[in-house]
Amino acid sequence: MRSAGVLAALSAVGLLAAGCSPATETPGTGKLTPISPSRQAGQAAPSGTGTTTSSPTTTSKSTAAPAAGATVDEAIAWVQAAGPVDTADFQVALRGGTSTPLGEDVAFTTPAGTSCMTDLRRGAGDLACLVNLADPPPAPADIYGVWKGGWVDFDGAAVRIGSAHGDPGRFAAGQGAPLPPDRSLSFGDFRCRTDASALLCVNYARQTAVRYSDDGIDAYGCTRRTPPAAGVGIEYAC
Repeated sequence: MRSAGVLAALSAVGLLAAGCSPATETPGTGKLTPISPSRQAGQAAPSGTGTTTSSPTTTSKSTAAPAAGATVDEAIAWVQAAGPVDTADFQVALRGGTSTPLGEDVAFTTPAGTSCMTDLRRGAGDLACLVNLADPPPAPADIYGVWKGGWVDFDGAAVRIGSAHGDPGRFAAGQGAPLPPDRSLSFGDFRCRTDASALLCVNYARQTAVRYSDDGIDAYGCTRRTPPAAGVGIEYAC
């Protein structure tokens, strides 16, 4: 059972429109900046239980997310500098006034309007985020379903931008609660933090990170441009 405060926060979040990219999409290449990984000594990954970490956390002096040219270590340090939220508060989604428990899955939204959700119930180990990209990748030829240029999948080893979907998929349950800008959410090998305009999520298992904003998607770590899989706009993989 979720507290009234959580449901009140959820009620303030509206469901995203079926198509998250602009109505008229212009061709674009996507903005990704792959950076070579360099793991900091003594940097530990959180446990895979999806609960918050108990390691000491300091308050970040900078409230803005690192810029696109930052290193993966800088990205990880910025995310870790924010105190943890209770993961249980983000294991419910709201749609049209109806709340849906998500079990071990998590869902959250950002101040910029990005909505993210996991889908462990269907065996998917990635984090999917819907971003209002100003310049989403165009739909490839011979796709099936509705093209969503702002759908971004991140599983730690790969970043896939733009994909076709016949239905809302995991987002059929709605959206998660707003993630406060001064806190971070841990789940599995992931940890995410947001500021007013950008979301930054790291994957400790692969020492990779992704920066999501309406201006573009930036990837850090071992990811390199590869030929995209069928139905995908742009793909970077380790």
